[in-house]
Order: sequence, then structure tokens, then C-alpha cells
Amino acid sequence: MNGRISRRTLLGIAAAAIPLGLHASGIVLGDESARATNLGLVQYCCKIRRNWMRREDSEFDLFSPLNFMKHCYAVGAGGMQVTLGVMKKTEIDQLREFAESKDLFIEAIVNPPKDKDDLRRFEQEVITARDAGATAIRTVIMPGRRYEQFRTLSDFRKYEQRGRRMMESAVPVIEKYKIPVGIENHKDQRVEERLALLKHLDCEWIGACVDTGNSIALLDDPYAAIEAFAPYAVSVHLKDQALSSYTGGFLLGDVPLGQGSLDLTRMVSILRRLKPKIHFSLELITRDALKVPCLTEDYWATLPLVTGRDLSRIIQLVRDKPARAQMISRLSEAEQLEREDENVRESLAYSGEVLSI
Repeated sequence: MNGRISRRTLLGIAAAAIPLGLHASGIVLGDESARATNLGLVQYCCKIRRNWMRREDSEFDLFSPLNFMKHCYAVGAGGMQVTLGVMKKTEIDQLREFAESKDLFIEAIVNPPKDKDDLRRFEQEVITARDAGATAIRTVIMPGRRYEQFRTLSDFRKYEQRGRRMMESAVPVIEKYKIPVGIENHKDQRVEERLALLKHLDCEWIGACVDTGNSIALLDDPYAAIEAFAPYAVSVHLKDQALSSYTGGFLLGDVPLGQGSLDLTRMVSILRRLKPKIHFSLELITRDALKVPCLTEDYWATLPLVTGRDLSRIIQLVRDKPARAQMISRLSEAEQLEREDENVRESLAYSGEVLSI
């Protein structure tokens, strides 16, 4: 892993540079953000904090777009990726004005239309994203993790076709409003399957929300995946992954940037080479590491075309670049909140100091 700096150094940078965040009142703490990075935050980075703040004030939702934008500004992030939904004009204007005044980017999370009856909802959310000044929309087309959600290849293919139909129905709306939409590699399709979908849709406004860690779970080479998706990239979920072995396969855990198994400098370089203006957003979910049971029979039920070479390459990566995952479930609620905040602070510091984002 390139560019590692010590945990103590990261904490020092973070403590000196980044204010505490947002009060439940929605007021930003501190007069000006001590921003040293353009890395944005995906809302999932702050799930524990959201729940904690809701217990403090049931009327306050951290993931309300303006609240989350203010929180991102307060902690020194460069923008956000969040669910906007359908907003009123006054709300859109407030959000856009705040973002523009603080030089923050906005990306929207929008679910694709489930069927024809859902097209109006989809279109209204796309309009909201456009009017709010969102530079891209992130979407996903399949639920859950492929090897957990489906028991047979046939079941997987049915949902895969459903996802394809949803995106086909979305194309006219996307082309009408001309806003880039990135389909995330979401532990659902392998690289060649996702590329086939993008080529089938053949829409200049539909590309990839490139997640730098998810493809490992389907035994794709993480760096080859970035190379393959980079020409289609419209947004990026930047994450580091702690890899370690267990009896059924390997563990895949979100950890602060620079503390995992991935060469993030290499990944960022690949993406910037082809998409120099692309926005990067941290997606770090503070939770126990996920099990990827690639040494069990059930795992292979939906992945019959994955080769032994693919498996051996990932197992070798796990052995060569092991990193310790976080055990969040062992912590108290207060400790979990502290760890989540720390994970975000350390990642923001690393992205500016080491990755020059």
C-alpha cells in the first residue's frame, strides 16, 4: 500500500483541522470549515450519527439534504452524495445556494423506476437533482449481495433482467434532462456483466458509479475493475478495504482510507487519468467486516463462470495485503458513534494529505 501515514499523525491532522459537526438544531459549528480536501461524503458514512441525533431530537434528520450538506461542510468535506427525493422549490433553492456559496458539490441517490407506474416518481427525483445542481446521480439495480440474496443462477438472472428493464425505462427520462447517472457496482454483477449492460443501454448519460472495493466480493481484480469502469465513470465511491482470511473465505471490511489493503493512490490515478474532473465521495460504513464465503459451495451457485485463476488471485491478495478489520458490534453505542466520527475524520485527512483530492 502506498503513502501510508501513521494513525497518530492522522488523528493529529484531524483534530487540528476539522470541527465537530452539526448540532441537532441544524446550525454549523464554527464560522468556517477547515477544508483540506474535496472528498465528499456518501450519507451511509454517518448512519450511526443520524440515529443518535434522532434520539436526541426526533424531529431532526441528518440525512435531510440541507442538514447533511451543512454537516459535510462542518466536518471539512467537499460535497455530498445523498437521497434528495422530491423537494419543494424553496428547499431546492436553499440547498443550491448553500452549496454554491461554500463551493460544495452535490450528487443525488435515486432508485430506478420499478415499472411504468413508478416513472413519474423517478422523473420528479431527476428534476429535483438537476435543479439542485447535482453533478451526477448514483443508482443501483439489484438488491443485496449476489451470493447472499440468490440461491440459484436462474433466480439471479431474473433479477438481472428486471434491473435491465428498469434502466431501459429510465433512458428516455435521463436523456430528456441530460444529467449523468452512474450505476454502482454493488456486489451484484461482475465487471464483464456490468459492461455488457452499459453497452446494451447505449446512452451517453448512463455510466458507472465506481465503487473501489465492491468488485472484490465477486472475485474481480480490484485494479482491473477500476481500469474497466473508468471510461464510464460519472462518480466514485472511494473506500479502503481490510482483507483477512477466515475458514469460509475472506473478510471484507470498511476501514479509514489508508488503513486497509488497497493501493488507493493507484486507483485514484487510474480514474483521474480518464476523468480528471470526477468527484470522489467517501463510502465508509462503520460496521463489522462482511464475510465473503468464497470457499463454500453455496457461494458458487450464482457465479459458475468465475475461474480458479480469479479465486487464486484474490486469495493471494488477501495473503499479501492483510489488514485488520474493525469489530464494531463489540463497542457500546457511544463508542460506535465515536468510531464512526473518527473513521470519517481520518479518511478526510488522508484524502487531502496523501491522495491530494
